[in-house]
Amino acid sequence: MTRTVLILGANGRFGRAATQAFAIAGWQVQAATRTGNTPKMERITPLACDVMNRDSVIAASQGVDVIVHAVNPAYPDWAKMMPVHTDNIIAAGLATGATVMVAGNVYVFGEDAAEVYEESNAFAPTTRKGALRVTMETAFEAAAVDGLRTVILRGGDFIEQAKSGNWFDSYITNKVHKGVFTYPGRMDAVHAWAYLPDMARAMVELAETRDTLPTFSSFGFEGYSLTGEELKAAVASVVGQPLKSASFPWPLMRIIGLFSPLVREVLEMRYLWDTPHRVDGSALRAVLPDFTPTPLKAAMADVLGNEVVKGFSQQANRLRSA
Repeated sequence: MTRTVLILGANGRFGRAATQAFAIAGWQVQAATRTGNTPKMERITPLACDVMNRDSVIAASQGVDVIVHAVNPAYPDWAKMMPVHTDNIIAAGLATGATVMVAGNVYVFGEDAAEVYEESNAFAPTTRKGALRVTMETAFEAAAVDGLRTVILRGGDFIEQAKSGNWFDSYITNKVHKGVFTYPGRMDAVHAWAYLPDMARAMVELAETRDTLPTFSSFGFEGYSLTGEELKAAVASVVGQPLKSASFPWPLMRIIGLFSPLVREVLEMRYLWDTPHRVDGSALRAVLPDFTPTPLKAAMADVLGNEVVKGFSQQANRLRSA
């Protein structure tokens, strides 16, 4: 039986991983972006879709079994765009009967939450973006009354091979070839990480069991729960040399934030680097008992391998030419 999935935001971080994971699992993938500019590959068909336009989303959703909501606008645009995206995707799911699957985050729990983020916990966001995410998830839950089936898979900060400008590749590991590990928070605080190939693979498996799930369901993707020191050790094991710790320049960011709306939004989420937290994955394990996550060292090798080799090579060339 042909299975078809529409990935909204196919060029984004989770969207890219989901596109690959569904294709590998044998699904026909409609990879939707605003311009339709994605590579055409086996089982992957590029598609233009403006998620701000309801008719466009409904048209793109015709004939699909699953809609993956992986659209993630820039932080300053969340308040304007996220409610429209939510309404349009709900309308598309109701119009076509497709199951909606959402890549969730941990912002909904807030700074005062218990260290272990369980899906049964009451949401209590302490940031604007957390409140927006709660509003979004509540809207999907409310649409269950009208027959919309929604599955939310919630993970921590992303780790991926692609260099997409996230915390891990842009700041934490961007100087490891020089022996420097830059961490933006307490080195002893546990932080939640989601290796994207694993999280996307888990979403595929949930999609394949969607008919057995409640009309609205949410699952935590545990990923890796690591202190800064543990993450540093994992990176060092791949780099093959000891790393010096450097702190992130938050005081400078506060100054830049006076002029940059994006930096102000980043500053709002700083608490996640100093507040210990981990995602509870017990509900996901109960539904997918055979799901096997990638060992941490293997994930680090995948994420860092080529970049580390390239960095060390460039460093060696500079030393030789000095």
